[in-house]
Amino acid sequence: MKSARSLFVAFLVVVSMWAAINLPQTTPTAKANAQVLRATGELQWFKGNMHTHSLWSDGDDYLESIALWYREHDYQFLVYTDHNTLADRERWVDVSKSKGGKEALEKLKQKFPEGWVTERTTAEGKIEVKLKTFLEVAERFNNPSKYLLVQGEEVTDSFGKAPIHMNASNVKELVVPRHGMSIAETIQNNTDALISQRERTGQPMMIHLNHPNFGWGITAEDLMRVRGENFFEVYNGHPGVKNSGDEQHASTERIWDIINTRRLTEFELPLLYGLATDDGHNYHKIPSRAAEPGRGWVVVLAPQLHANALVDAMEHGRFYSSSGVALESVTSSPEGLQISVKTTADTTYQVDFIGTRRGFDPKHEPVLDKDGKPLRVTERYSDDIGKVLATVEGPNASFKFSGDELYVRARITSSRKHPNPSEVGEFERAWTQPALGPGAKKQAQ
Repeated sequence: MKSARSLFVAFLVVVSMWAAINLPQTTPTAKANAQVLRATGELQWFKGNMHTHSLWSDGDDYLESIALWYREHDYQFLVYTDHNTLADRERWVDVSKSKGGKEALEKLKQKFPEGWVTERTTAEGKIEVKLKTFLEVAERFNNPSKYLLVQGEEVTDSFGKAPIHMNASNVKELVVPRHGMSIAETIQNNTDALISQRERTGQPMMIHLNHPNFGWGITAEDLMRVRGENFFEVYNGHPGVKNSGDEQHASTERIWDIINTRRLTEFELPLLYGLATDDGHNYHKIPSRAAEPGRGWVVVLAPQLHANALVDAMEHGRFYSSSGVALESVTSSPEGLQISVKTTADTTYQVDFIGTRRGFDPKHEPVLDKDGKPLRVTERYSDDIGKVLATVEGPNASFKFSGDELYVRARITSSRKHPNPSEVGEFERAWTQPALGPGAKKQAQ
């Protein structure tokens, strides 16, 4: 009897810890969002990139050179996310075989001339360079309230031919890919691994799904049921990830709307938030059509430039994502949603308010190939899901709830072309996080 009681108490503790991790997220039964996102008092906007590769995996530059690039381009934080590795040990690379080669090394020496670079020559005459660890680089660059480097990892997994990549931010230890018996289970298992580390260490950390259309790996149906994974990349700067989809595959924005509609109406899960990231790998011939920095980022409203504060703010939806448009404020309330753009000269703006209303057509069906067989892609849904509910021209726009909206989000499009886009011809944009509408509460009832 005593053993059974102990097991029950242990179960309650686990449930409580899980809830503590997830309660900051808006729940489907909560009232419509009520918060003003604006830099005021202690709150500041912090711009950062959460998807970055270096010579520790398949990037072509050194951690410190990458850190310098982002600092010089007015970012306030940067998360390193190399594939299945942390920069936490001694490692030497053969310059002739490394990505970036001699060019990257010469640039490194020019930028850090004061005995920073450690080299050696092997018995075979090869030049090797000792890679700096995350802690060494962070010690040199971190500057309170001005610049912050955060340790992360791209947990690189797969199921069959489907790539399943997830970024863990502010981790203390390596997250080993957990695999699974399906795509959804693989995502869930890796999510659970991150949550387990967070519970055990007490350090706030978050995980997000990367580039769902890379290799056409992830569908809306795969992600919508996953518990504890409440972020994904609606915009990824790598030219090979197909953010816009194609005739058979849904765009990442379409995937976003499908997931949130079904999460709110069927699965009783929190809203999925959308990130914009670089996924940078190439740092030497900017601009080009390689995977380069400066394409997409998040802007987080937080009281201080600290990893814990950034994670907390993002879990509460206090951020927006951008590929070039800056926002002054985002106000959500039980009455509606208001957007104010930080304008630039000779630029116009269009604000689209996008969402799904209660009473939408719930039918969906598989996509068929030419032989009538279902393809493994996001299914076809009614245009009622993720519909443009209103469009406003100009830098200031508002949307008033009519009473049946499940959620509403805003996409702001500039008249300026992106100078180095993920997809050729893109205009600069920004995306707010979805705000619960009054219809979500009615739906839950």
